[in-house]
Amino acid sequence: MLNFRTENKIALVTGCSSGIGMAIAIELAHSGADIIGVSNDMPESGSEVSKAVEAAGKKFYPYVADFSNRDSLYAFLNKVKADHPRIDIIINNAGHIMREPAATHSDEYWDLIININLDAQFIITRELGKRMLEQKYGKIVFTCSLLSFQGGINVPGYAASKGAVASLLKAFANEWAPHGIRVNAVAPGRLDTASPSRAAKSGDAKYMQAMLDRIPLHRLATAEDVAEAVAYLAGPRGGFVTGHTIVIDGGLTAY
Repeated sequence: MLNFRTENKIALVTGCSSGIGMAIAIELAHSGADIIGVSNDMPESGSEVSKAVEAAGKKFYPYVADFSNRDSLYAFLNKVKADHPRIDIIINNAGHIMREPAATHSDEYWDLIININLDAQFIITRELGKRMLEQKYGKIVFTCSLLSFQGGINVPGYAASKGAVASLLKAFANEWAPHGIRVNAVAPGRLDTASPSRAAKSGDAKYMQAMLDRIPLHRLATAEDVAEAVAYLAGPRGGFVTGHTIVIDGGLTAY
């Protein structure tokens, strides 16, 4: 793992019970940070992510919250602020996707995705960022997507939310840079940790090969690729980077 040290820092990682979020929590723990982990299905103890963080010699504080529910979100925020007077790093990673063509994409789908992927991320950053403003220090990283810059197919809510987050982080970065707070994002491309691919579902090896042929580095991204970029942004080596989104796609969007 790269040595982007976050020694003696406390990092909040949302959506960290699996996938990218888990990899980020583990990477930051190996970089020296204690981890506050929140997911809608986080066990009180014994989770895979908690074991990995503790194996790295760091503390893991588990929380459960449903970011689609405003009451649950604020209950989590009130508790985490009471339990942890100082939070140095916020990783806004939690997200959700619902696939349905735009013409039949229901209000319920739209509201669910916007609540989780955009509203909750704004509220978490605003509320916990107030203390960062007081302490004159903080690192905030959002998980965007290639659909922050593209429209996609059958995912209008997801594309809208991720496009909005790509602009939201710049708004925070502009206002908070004078106060010692850096705000950035990562935008992963095709991931090998995502839900089963179309190729896996259909057995279409040609589809998978065609997808890999479009990626100049000829492989899918791993959660660890994303986590190492996050560790850079959350650590001292990214000290002059703010308002930026690092695209981690193996060169796909360079075509």
